[in-house]
Amino acid sequence: MWELLQNIAWQTWLITAQMAPYLLLGFLVAGLLSVFISAVWMERHLGGHGPGPVFKAALLGIPLPLCSCGVLPVGASLRSHGASRAATTAFLLSTPQTGVDSVLVTWTLLGPFFAVFRPVAALITGLLGGLTVQALDPDEHRLAPQQPAGPRPQGLGARLRSALSYGLETLPGDIGRALVMGLILAGLLGALVPADFLQNYLGQGPAAILVMMLVGIPLYVCATGSVPIAASFIYLGASPGAALAFLIAGPATNAAALTTVNRILGRRAAAAYLGTVAVSAFGCGLALDWLLPRASLALPFLAGSPQAHHAVGWPGHLWAVLLVAVLAWSWYRRGHQESCCDGACDAGSSASGRLELKITGMRCSHCAASVENALRALPGVESCRVMLDEGRAVVEGRDLDAALAAQAVEKLGYTVGGSAG
Repeated sequence: MWELLQNIAWQTWLITAQMAPYLLLGFLVAGLLSVFISAVWMERHLGGHGPGPVFKAALLGIPLPLCSCGVLPVGASLRSHGASRAATTAFLLSTPQTGVDSVLVTWTLLGPFFAVFRPVAALITGLLGGLTVQALDPDEHRLAPQQPAGPRPQGLGARLRSALSYGLETLPGDIGRALVMGLILAGLLGALVPADFLQNYLGQGPAAILVMMLVGIPLYVCATGSVPIAASFIYLGASPGAALAFLIAGPATNAAALTTVNRILGRRAAAAYLGTVAVSAFGCGLALDWLLPRASLALPFLAGSPQAHHAVGWPGHLWAVLLVAVLAWSWYRRGHQESCCDGACDAGSSASGRLELKITGMRCSHCAASVENALRALPGVESCRVMLDEGRAVVEGRDLDAALAAQAVEKLGYTVGGSAG
């Protein structure tokens, strides 16, 4: 028993060591993107009709490190700031499938061609979904843009500090739990299941892609945390196309995301969203299985192969130690701070009214920040605290309107279960 546990731990550590340098680089790039790419700039390019805004929305979403829950409030914000229903759909479809961190991890675990093909598949999914919504459920009129809430850091030094804070604290705290679960699951599969075990049960072809697509649709997995799981599936005998179907369907869908998309965009758009994910996962999976052998012959350096369970050198172990330190620090910081609308979290607030909201659906810092901005913009609010782990927001101020606060939060796609105060 002890030897088995040691083998599981070792397999998990090997995969962590292979992912660590690329993941840390991805965290840093994601932090820079979060600061230097303004949401206001994005919103300005996503309104209007035609394929142009749809293409821009799908393309802009590819490098952003937003998961299937974190992208929902951003999509709701884009919609409320004037983005068309079609462009919002394209953004919601392409964004959670990839991110700079997940692409880099895909490169090292699944090979260069897979890493290049994955964002292309995300772009295809976003375009297909957006254009489908534009044809089936076009906007009757363009929404009036609203003013964005929340200050942005000014000056290069402040922006770099904010980028490091996001890349090495906020983002690892958001995806860390899903990432660790994916690594442990990959380690379990590597230690307990022999190589090519799935070949006789799943194997190649359309049926395998369909099964992996159906497995991924109801699950909540992040784009990065799902990569070691996909690598393990290939190691056990599944085709790369089947693994890609899982990587498309898993991050892009789950029950909560579909419910929120229905609320933000309507029933027709939600149906088109789900149908697009299924069609894209199946079609892109077939395309990858057809293209990958040909790429191996024409451009051998792009082909690569899954690297799960392979030995690593001492630099990889050092990177893994650094990654563990970053994750531990981000979780410590996440557990010892609250999200405050104006920084006034002290109990001695001079506010004359207090309102407490129970909020379901918040899963990451993007969710908390969206709720924070929505509540801060309400009249009479002097301070507020958003407790992500508790699913609770406390607002203090004068002449607070509970119904108005609940409406502001629900516009983002979350559910307000009650209030007190």
